[in-house]
Amino acid sequence: MIELDDFDRELLRALARDASQSAGALGRRFGLSQPATWRRIRRLEQAGVIRGRRLRLNAEALGFGVTVFLGVKLARKGRVSLEDFERAVSAIPEVQTVEHVLGLYDYRLRVVARDLADFERVLRRRIMALPGAGDLEANVLLSEERRPGPIG
Repeated sequence: MIELDDFDRELLRALARDASQSAGALGRRFGLSQPATWRRIRRLEQAGVIRGRRLRLNAEALGFGVTVFLGVKLARKGRVSLEDFERAVSAIPEVQTVEHVLGLYDYRLRVVARDLADFERVLRRRIMALPGAGDLEANVLLSEERRPGPIG
């Protein structure tokens, strides 16, 4: 585990809010040179603290107005492997995330659709047809607040 100082924590908070900021802009903000800031960022990446920088698309602006969290319990008969299910569900473009979880359901999926009728189509034709798909529970997203997470 890497030791984080106050500057590292502030740098991570700033990047969590907006990962597109340049090392120069961050350095100016915190009173450090661009090369020194870049070395800090690079050290955090190499230590695995920063795993990457992602582009977050606005699904609604792209015409996908419905987001559904779907709990999927695998059917026990037929004993489909987890890898087979994960591979098949990951191939569905509307499925944004696949999380293997502990609890009532085996998987938690984040699914986007144009509207509820489109979600029903994806659910019936694609997700329920997956190998091993058993019980399902759908939760429609009403609103979302993004939090950057804990920074020690």
